[in-house]
Amino acid sequence: MSGDSYLQFIVILIIFVGILALTYYVTKWMAGYQKTKSIGCNIEVIETSRISATKYVQIVRIGDKYMAIGVGKDEITALCEVSKDSLLIKEEPENNMSFKEILEKIKGEIKK
Repeated sequence: MSGDSYLQFIVILIIFVGILALTYYVTKWMAGYQKTKSIGCNIEVIETSRISATKYVQIVRIGDKYMAIGVGKDEITALCEVSKDSLLIKEEPENNMSFKEILEKIKGEIKK
């Protein structure tokens, strides 16, 4: 390879890394933007169960009521109201792992 080939490779590699970094930061910004838009909302998806490739049953909280809904490709159907006492709601702590922590975890699993 000539010197020009190495230079072209380095330039392309720098552009690629720049695009990856830009994608990472735009994704983080969009996630933060969407999170601030949904704070204080009265609608929350509690649980989702897949029935087929395009059909799901979801339990949603709307205000202080819980509803079971059927979600299809092009439609949503209210199935029934569910009492809060009949639900087993798991409170999962929010996992705020950084990208570096996730990458290290995956590297550790691959080496095993």
